[in-house]
Amino acid sequence: MHTAKEKISNMASAAKAHVDISKAKVEEKEGKHVVEEQRKAKEAEAKMRLHEEKAEHAAEKFQGKHSHLLHGHHQPVVGTHGHHQPVVGTHGHQQPVVGTAAPGTTVPTNPLGGHTTRHHHNKYM
Repeated sequence: MHTAKEKISNMASAAKAHVDISKAKVEEKEGKHVVEEQRKAKEAEAKMRLHEEKAEHAAEKFQGKHSHLLHGHHQPVVGTHGHHQPVVGTHGHQQPVVGTAAPGTTVPTNPLGGHTTRHHHNKYM
């Protein structure tokens, strides 16, 4: 009888130990999950900071290149939003400037930018 009671006590202790081990594993997984979430949050914060700094650098570069616009050296025409207007009658195509080619060079006869003056209509487009 003493041996049976000892076996039952051992089995109960083993079951309790098994439950404790399982709980520890679950807590460890939860801890790893929390640590992983904290790591992801830190990475996201670092990426956001990098993005902000890159934006600041781009803004500084833009301001340096375009500071002459702020000092009145060049004012865009009112209503153009800073865009150049095409010459009337050119339909937005660039025209070569006559007489400005350096000696020994040739001036292209087609409009710059690769557009031809003829309009092609393709029924499949």
